[in-house]
Amino acid sequence: MEPSSASLLLIVVMFVTLACGLWIGLALGLVGFISFAALTNSDPALSFGTTVWGSLNSWTLTALPMFIFMGEILFRSSLSDDMFKGLAPWMQRLPGRLLHTNVFGCGIFAAISGSSAATCATIGRMTIPELRKRGYDDMMSLGSLAGSGTLGLLIPPSIILIVYGVAAEVSIARLFIAGVIPGIVLMLAFSVVLMIWATLQPQKVPDRDAPMTFLQKLNESRRLIPIVLLIIIVLGSIYAGIATPTESAVLGVVGSLALTLATGTFSWKMFTDSVMGAVRTNTMIGLILAGAAFLTTAMGFSGLPRIFADWVNSLGLSQIGLIMALTLVYIVLGCLIDGISMVVLTAAVVLPAVKAAGIDLVWFGIFVVLVVEMAQITPPVGFNLFVIQGLTGRPLGYIALAALPFFFAMLGMVAIMVIFPDLATWLPNQMLGQK
Repeated sequence: MEPSSASLLLIVVMFVTLACGLWIGLALGLVGFISFAALTNSDPALSFGTTVWGSLNSWTLTALPMFIFMGEILFRSSLSDDMFKGLAPWMQRLPGRLLHTNVFGCGIFAAISGSSAATCATIGRMTIPELRKRGYDDMMSLGSLAGSGTLGLLIPPSIILIVYGVAAEVSIARLFIAGVIPGIVLMLAFSVVLMIWATLQPQKVPDRDAPMTFLQKLNESRRLIPIVLLIIIVLGSIYAGIATPTESAVLGVVGSLALTLATGTFSWKMFTDSVMGAVRTNTMIGLILAGAAFLTTAMGFSGLPRIFADWVNSLGLSQIGLIMALTLVYIVLGCLIDGISMVVLTAAVVLPAVKAAGIDLVWFGIFVVLVVEMAQITPPVGFNLFVIQGLTGRPLGYIALAALPFFFAMLGMVAIMVIFPDLATWLPNQMLGQK
């Protein structure tokens, strides 16, 4: 079969299986089997077992279940509830006032959870009732939460950066460090969106709470100390070179359990629920990775990635042109499949073209996370939209419309990354040296 016809067949099969509701991991594996049958003379059964085992038998991937487990523990603890009271006193003077607790709360929790959905659910459970009680505009409240919840993907430790690092064979520690500055810049961009909105519509912003002295603010902020300590333990151990990402993930789990014991929120029900939540999430990701690995192997046998890379090179696109094209592709894909699936599905096809164009793979990893973040707030498969719908009961379209300004902020962040690529590459090069 001709490569062009085979590519079209594979795309059709992929969309049909996904539309039928088949699990994404199984759909990827099925497309892999069809690729072997249509494009090679090899027996797919001979490659299936070794490929699946090889994709999951990775020391790098052992960080994944630990970070997921840590996020599950914190999601069920009272530590997140203290964040609102610790942050609120410092937000009063900003245009938009307490709406900024969504942004900064998500930024802080992202630094210890690694998951967009967990960040969105935890901070939403904390801020939505408080903001509604004080009369804040519901649309901007939910929109800022949906947008800021995506910071869980970018600010390390990030689950999706681990998945990308394994797929692209890039240092996880370097990716984690690369995500710090873009994460902070994106967090500030979300705050700017809120400030512009509050300046244009001041009538929708409630009056300030009772003023507090500086010492009173510091006293309230003591509630943030446990969270900050955990961030220092997890990320500081990586950046200082004391621990690998896997070892720091274990430290994070131990630290989160210690904090729940210290604050009196530990219970065996909370522990078992956290274990089961981590198991469910990790097995889902494992199935996707296994299916994607088999599809990648099939693609390698067929030569489609090389053909795609040659085709892209023949177009004569500049680096910026290639990035613009890939941004559009990822935004469209984000309307159909989740972020992790996007990364593992496209890695085998896209990475050869990216390497051929001379694009730094660490920079490209941060770019991919940014466009995957957009997918978290685009219907019909925007995970953050579903999380907020579950918390509030609001229609999906309403939440997606509320998140639209933050979608454009992320699109602007992609442009900033293209203009200033050192935002992603400078810090890891300073801390770990040039590659």
